[in-house]
Amino acid sequence: MVTKNRIITPAPPNLPLGTDTYERRYQDQFTNVLRLYFNQLQNAFGEIFGPTGGRYVAFPYGAFSSSADQTTTANTATLMTLNTTDFASGVSIDSSKITVAYAGVYNLQFSTQFQNTDNQIQDISIWLRQNGADLTGSTGYVSIPARKSASAGDEAHEIIGWNYYVTLGANDYIQIYWSTTLDTVTIQAYPAGTSPTRPSTQSVVATLSFVSALPT
Repeated sequence: MVTKNRIITPAPPNLPLGTDTYERRYQDQFTNVLRLYFNQLQNAFGEIFGPTGGRYVAFPYGAFSSSADQTTTANTATLMTLNTTDFASGVSIDSSKITVAYAGVYNLQFSTQFQNTDNQIQDISIWLRQNGADLTGSTGYVSIPARKSASAGDEAHEIIGWNYYVTLGANDYIQIYWSTTLDTVTIQAYPAGTSPTRPSTQSVVATLSFVSALPT
């Protein structure tokens, strides 16, 4: 049964006590009680599994970002930091650790706004650490172009991002690390722009969404 966009769990039916001998009135009452109960079950399942049923299903999720510029030393493993929680339920950040409250398979997605002020192309590597240990096979390599000219404001810009599926236990955490071949590459947040007017840019955006319970 649905009341004001909330599914009410049908209560177990209060079946009438049986009689020693067959009675049509008792049989009709018994059947009607069961019919009402199964109708409530059918309506509830229809709401959950129907085309709009997702509004009643709550899965753990988190959407986080950073409003800070981030720098590194050449060829040094560096944590991508997150300082803003945009949306979250069952997923949180603590010192840029993306932590889950419930075990499961999760989809991690991120995008990072890189900037290069050097006159040469520079390489970037990005990988994951789970519970403090590097996650095998998670490293990706990309190159950011050289700046367009030596003039101020002519830096090269590149948004880099992809997604991973990861299996996490309760209270496990994920971190995103990066390194680059020269410290002229930074992760940048930008203020709102003009000509045309446009909103500000977060330096890092990351989301973690529950996909499934852990396989058994």
